[in-house]
Amino acid sequence: MPSPHFVPAFAALLVYALVSPLYAGQQTASQASNASSAKDKSSAKLPSPDEELQRTLSEAGSDRAALLRSLEGFLKKYPDYPNRTSIYRALVEASLQLKDNARAADYSERMVSLNPNDISILLLAIELLERQEDQAGFRRAVSYSTRILDLVERASPAERSSRVSLEQWEQQKKSDLANTHFLRGDLYFKLRDYDAARKDLGTSYEAFPSAAAAERLGETAELQKDLNTAIQEYARAFALAEGKSGTVSREEIRKKIGNVWRLGHGSEKGLGEYLLNTYDAVTRPALGKRNEGVKEFPAFALRKASNGAPYSLKDTKGKVVVLNFWATWCGPCHALEPLFAHVAADFRSSPEAIFLSADCDEDETLVAPYLQKDKVTTEVVFADGLDRLFSVNSFPTVIVIDRDEKIAFRSDGFQPDTFERDLSAAVRKALDKTDPRPED
Repeated sequence: MPSPHFVPAFAALLVYALVSPLYAGQQTASQASNASSAKDKSSAKLPSPDEELQRTLSEAGSDRAALLRSLEGFLKKYPDYPNRTSIYRALVEASLQLKDNARAADYSERMVSLNPNDISILLLAIELLERQEDQAGFRRAVSYSTRILDLVERASPAERSSRVSLEQWEQQKKSDLANTHFLRGDLYFKLRDYDAARKDLGTSYEAFPSAAAAERLGETAELQKDLNTAIQEYARAFALAEGKSGTVSREEIRKKIGNVWRLGHGSEKGLGEYLLNTYDAVTRPALGKRNEGVKEFPAFALRKASNGAPYSLKDTKGKVVVLNFWATWCGPCHALEPLFAHVAADFRSSPEAIFLSADCDEDETLVAPYLQKDKVTTEVVFADGLDRLFSVNSFPTVIVIDRDEKIAFRSDGFQPDTFERDLSAAVRKALDKTDPRPED
């Protein structure tokens, strides 16, 4: 399963890659400067900025503090020096070696001002701003990550190398977008903007599921007191983590999900089974759509949400079936459920009326904890393609199928004051309808 290449601390490695252009020819330049010193002394000309810079580097040698002072002095003397980016790179490296992170961040942002569309420099500035751990720095880092996102989104296949296939290029772009959304989501998390963080982190996870994104989503949900979502995300992180050697520690995730599960359930009973089911759902190869190609209602083979047991619709032929299409994340669905249950209870004595709640969650691991918490009284099944059959595009949607397998009633959304009355009337009308008898 693909996972993001981004590691939050990787930008620090760029520092040393970025400084190399300034030092790559230092020895040669120094030797050249020494070799030409006699000529310089014999001439009355003043040294050029380039010559003065090379002398500055030579005199500083391996003393990073001296180099820092010398280069800053050079920039004061030549504030418009054309190759300031290389000098800023050297200043960033020297500042980091001297553990002056604030100065390193300052020079990285000066590099950004000169190279606003250089992604490697933007990443460097973000990494160094994160080290400052202050809100103003995080906000500037968010703006830089947004700029990276815009650059990646605007990238055109025409710009790719001839050695890279279109498929490889598209896959890399998808990965880059996932990495950047993760980066920005992590910054929003540090700014305590949890709604924005969940949006970016969720986008990253959907593109390339990763333990890092899932863990951050779990932490965000936990801070927002959304325990069910926190459990789900921590379980995903647990399934994707690589022991202690990966960027996310499975041992740490185990502690986090255990704590949240106990908060929500009072003990860890049921956690092991939940983790195994999540692991299967996360790591199992994607399967084809269930009931794909099935076009007749009684031919659908569904599954009970409680235990995964099969639930065939063949036995519903000639009966009235009432379907409530819902999802765990749908607020109105939660409000409708007890009303739907009241109507179902009114027809409990009628074997000809069948009430089903059809869950449409893409992530089925959300359903079990929801049902355990809310104690839904009607039979709950996974939609398994019924939503496609009936073109359900919004939730909740309630449909009554009459004895002829035709839609007798449909409500997309609902009116709380009239829902029970209208649904009850539709069910009674469908039950009263009989198949026309052929004449003798």
